[in-house]
Amino acid sequence: MTSQTQNQASDVQVVNVLKGLVIDGVNAAKCGHPGGAMSSMDFAYVLFSEFLQFDPDDAEWIGRDRFILSAGHESMLQYALLNLIGWLPTDELRRFRQLGSKTPGHPENTHTKGVECTTGPLGQGVAMSVGFAIAASHLGAKLDASLFSHRIYALMGDGCFQEDVTLGAASLAGHLGLSNLTWYYDRNRQQISGNISRATSDDEQKIFEGFGWQVIKVDGHNHQAIRNALRTAQVSTKPTLIIGDTTMAKGTATMEGNHETHGAPLPAEERNLTKIKLGLSPEQDFQVPPEALDHFKRNFLNKKSQVQLWKSKLKDLMSTRNNFTVEWNQYFGAENWQSLQPVNWSKGSQVATRNAFGDVLKQWANDIPKLIGGSADLEPSNMTGPFAKAVGDFQKETKQGRNLAFGVREFPMSAIANGIALHGGLIPFDATFLSFADYSRPALRLGAIQQCRVIHEFTHDSFYLGEDGPTHQPVEHVMSLRLIPDFYVMRPADARETQLMMQEALKLTYPSAICLSRQKLPVLELSKVEEADARKGAWVVHHSENPDVVIYATGSEVSLAIEASKLLANLRIKIVSLPCWELALKQPKDWQDKIFSPSTKIRVSIEAGSTLGWQKFTGEKGLNIGLDHYGASAPMEVLAEEYGFTPEKVAAKIKSLF
Repeated sequence: MTSQTQNQASDVQVVNVLKGLVIDGVNAAKCGHPGGAMSSMDFAYVLFSEFLQFDPDDAEWIGRDRFILSAGHESMLQYALLNLIGWLPTDELRRFRQLGSKTPGHPENTHTKGVECTTGPLGQGVAMSVGFAIAASHLGAKLDASLFSHRIYALMGDGCFQEDVTLGAASLAGHLGLSNLTWYYDRNRQQISGNISRATSDDEQKIFEGFGWQVIKVDGHNHQAIRNALRTAQVSTKPTLIIGDTTMAKGTATMEGNHETHGAPLPAEERNLTKIKLGLSPEQDFQVPPEALDHFKRNFLNKKSQVQLWKSKLKDLMSTRNNFTVEWNQYFGAENWQSLQPVNWSKGSQVATRNAFGDVLKQWANDIPKLIGGSADLEPSNMTGPFAKAVGDFQKETKQGRNLAFGVREFPMSAIANGIALHGGLIPFDATFLSFADYSRPALRLGAIQQCRVIHEFTHDSFYLGEDGPTHQPVEHVMSLRLIPDFYVMRPADARETQLMMQEALKLTYPSAICLSRQKLPVLELSKVEEADARKGAWVVHHSENPDVVIYATGSEVSLAIEASKLLANLRIKIVSLPCWELALKQPKDWQDKIFSPSTKIRVSIEAGSTLGWQKFTGEKGLNIGLDHYGASAPMEVLAEEYGFTPEKVAAKIKSLF
């Protein structure tokens, strides 16, 4: 047997061993998705054993290639590979999909070493991979191209291809010329309900070539064809889509091509016959013969030597290039947000909070080199234009720029921002109207699950938008965003609160949404003590001993509450600005009691949106002034009068309680 023939036989053995791990893991859990993992395994094996650059001793090495399993239901494919690397014990494969295991049903970056991002909702993995590629390209342009020459690989299935977020992200990736990005499309043409021909007849090659991608078609079970495609991708000046035509459940005894293997364990007899066909014992589970493991790891010494070369390069740059260590630490060193120079708005001035956010972005643009982001074609409305002018656009030829012109692609935009955050070294923000947060919502939720530090700017936050009408006037949006766990919703009352909330958002290890006004609001005065409270999510704007009434308000309604209180001079009124529920409710109980005065019988909330949820603060018998219906097209002053958001009408409602 020639060495080439022997290597080919060894390749087949390792692929079969990996498929055996998939079959056994799904069988142990009595649920899962073996079919796609088996059809994708030839590509995954070649990629991990021969092309993917990583440090076997350090899964967090900055210079590593990133692999993203966008088809997250194929999680056992990734777990099997991580097991062979040595990052995931076999006992965890036995606990697939069980409580507390490191092998959840879909890969989760916060649970499992070697998982770059949480996937499962189809299409979001490949969309996030665009963010990874942007981050690597930008850091290479700013620091050193050789240190950030790593590549981003994503494995997608037929379902991923059908999600709109995929095409939006792919369009932007092609426009930006992200040559470090490679997607592998495992086209087995089967999904849960049957053959994809029932739902689609797209020409994927034409679509992606139209987006500016290089497209390569291969037999997804031919290892040499896969190798050739990956080598071609490495030297391309465009992002690359490799379309691998494969067979669902490849290697099974009698169920190859059967869509029923997509989402269910193999039947007992089929499992036994398949393991015999793969050269594995049907009597033994989770088999990894030593010779198969050795062959899988045959390139590990070379991988480790490449890591040492990278580390030597970094050390050399730090010792020889002026200011390189300082520059490096701006991205990967300890963070200190206390030194940021504040914007000072004049006392008594009127500033829309969206303008304040733009002022802060511009002020801090040079002080925070790791801040990168942009708007969904709303720069003049989101006030991100001054930031864009200060830092320049990230484009194909100017990857050192930090403004991302996302275009009208809200969902891809937020998914891409998640990918930038997960890559490391950068803090992304994105921006659109609050009413369009629904377009981004799946990415907002997945960002919270993954603990992505992304700052989402949502402007035009209420019916005060006026003439654009109900389609653009958010009503339920602020409250619905508060429903997302580990997601920090901020609705500042003025310019100063906006700046404080931005600074707190930078400190978080979770995503945040800053919801901002289009209309001008009076700038409030805060003492040092009040500022410290505001940073915790709430502060007392107007004090009163033993108050008759406590008013809780956010955003533009804080100044409304102040004006209304002036018409209630016979009452002792306490006004609390509550810019961030999530921050405030994490504070100690004695602090919360001091701020919220929960023993006060009459408690009122004012917010230009849904009232459902405010009972948390006002109690079941409290007065909740809000908007539980859609807005209308009219000047904002007319709508404020119509909906009871004037000082006189608010005061009258409060007075009626007495």
